Amino acid sequence: MGADARPTRSGTRPQRRRAGVQNVAGWLFSTPFLALFAVFMALPILATLAMSFTDFGLRNVTDPLSAEFIGFENYTKLFQDEKFLTSLFNTAYFVVVGVPLTIAAGLVIAVLLNNGIDRMRTFFRIGFYAPVVTSIVAIAVVWRFVLDPADGLVAGVASELGMTAPDFLGSETLAMPSLIVMAIWRNLGTVMVLFIAGLQAIPHEVREAARLDGAGAWSEFRLITVPLLRPTLLYATVITTIGYLNVFEEPFVMTNGGPANSTLTVSLNMYREGFNFFHMGYASAMAYVLFVAIMGITVLQLRLLKDNTT
Repeated sequence: MGADARPTRSGTRPQRRRAGVQNVAGWLFSTPFLALFAVFMALPILATLAMSFTDFGLRNVTDPLSAEFIGFENYTKLFQDEKFLTSLFNTAYFVVVGVPLTIAAGLVIAVLLNNGIDRMRTFFRIGFYAPVVTSIVAIAVVWRFVLDPADGLVAGVASELGMTAPDFLGSETLAMPSLIVMAIWRNLGTVMVLFIAGLQAIPHEVREAARLDGAGAWSEFRLITVPLLRPTLLYATVITTIGYLNVFEEPFVMTNGGPANSTLTVSLNMYREGFNFFHMGYASAMAYVLFVAIMGITVLQLRLLKDNTT
């Protein structure tokens, strides 16, 4: 037994040596990324967390250590701040309405492009995906023209029909739904691409077997396509929800939070508090409340949807 064990041990030494060299090489190649991550991500994140427990403001920029520690005062103040509660409600409204509509529209278009359209399929895919890679400024110019109550496209169509177009972006009732429609149009391409990839991963034999058993188009979609797309649905829902919880560009560019804070979101409110009013500690607390909300909603989605994907 002992004689047989020696060659085994001696035979594993070169393997262990190679594994050690590979580990060292891996860490060396990872060092530039780790250094950049530590300097530009990890340290700012930790600094922001520390800042949220202080009254850090403009006067403390040159001497950060002079900020006074105030504990959880910023966090308790948040939930007594009417503007923050309004922004929290607006963000929840944006997510609750926008995410299901984006997922549903993306799934329908993906199914049509994957199965129902044979000609110019690539053209339509590029057309739906183009807004994803288009500048928000360019998108804002287009949508402002479309929604302009005086000279916009909608106003022109309404005028031809003998009606008057509403002021979509100037109405407290219509401003947020208008931004939701714009966000759906802008993010539809990402969801569509994910679902097309998921659809193409479904074995063709499964569809054929369902059709041979007499399943119609709706039954095939409901009983075959949707269950097999659940992993893709989980991923698309999670990333869309995270993006919509962080919504900033749409209200910032289109309405600047107006009218009467009806489109003020948590991210936009945080930006104003931090960079307009220089309440850095208060804005940091706001950022961590949003972070906890995102983490909680993401974990909830993973638990609800993952149970059906395993």
